[in-house]
Amino acid sequence: MSNTALTDDQVDVELKKLVQFIKQEALEKAREIQIKADEEFAIEKAKLVRSEISTIDSVYERRTKQASLAQQITKSNITNKTRLRVLAARQEVLDDVFEEASKQSFEISNDSNKYFVLLKDLILEGAFVLYESNITVSAREKDYDLIKKAIPIVEDEYKKAAGFAVKVTINEAQPLSSESSGGVIVQGSGGRIVVTNTLEERLNLLSEESLPAIRVAIFGESPTRKFYD
Repeated sequence: MSNTALTDDQVDVELKKLVQFIKQEALEKAREIQIKADEEFAIEKAKLVRSEISTIDSVYERRTKQASLAQQITKSNITNKTRLRVLAARQEVLDDVFEEASKQSFEISNDSNKYFVLLKDLILEGAFVLYESNITVSAREKDYDLIKKAIPIVEDEYKKAAGFAVKVTINEAQPLSSESSGGVIVQGSGGRIVVTNTLEERLNLLSEESLPAIRVAIFGESPTRKFYD
């Protein structure tokens, strides 16, 4: 090894080389630190983005469900209100039908021949229901003549069918109201058993029994009905 001392110029050169080396090392280290910091920043940023996206998705899903539920409730309310309006309108139509039928029932007694046959059949039906030997008949006072004419026929037909006689008496103490459209009330067992065969009651029975068929005739079959008798 040479023990020759370095000149000042050589020392300066070596010092510059050393400084340059240190700077280069420092720059590389700084780049490594920057790269590492960028990577960590990117990782943390990605975590934050995923977390926020997850939060936004949760909020969106919750609000979507709430909106869907609110829409279903609104739709259901509208459907129910519409259905109730339709039912109310249908009932109004049916009420009009039976009101008109009730009005027309007052015209039945205008045809005395047909009304006589009807009164006879109504009394006879009541007699068969009671199945007693003594019955009374309540009717409108203006129908008494037809009732008196019908009684012998009723008694004769009843005896032939039942095998024993029945005595039919007009209950003049309890006539039907003059506002009634007609028909009779037949009583047995001293008035304890009553068969109401007035035209109003027959119309009520008809409305109850025929209402389903009338609905179908007017409005058609229900599209939601699954079972039939």
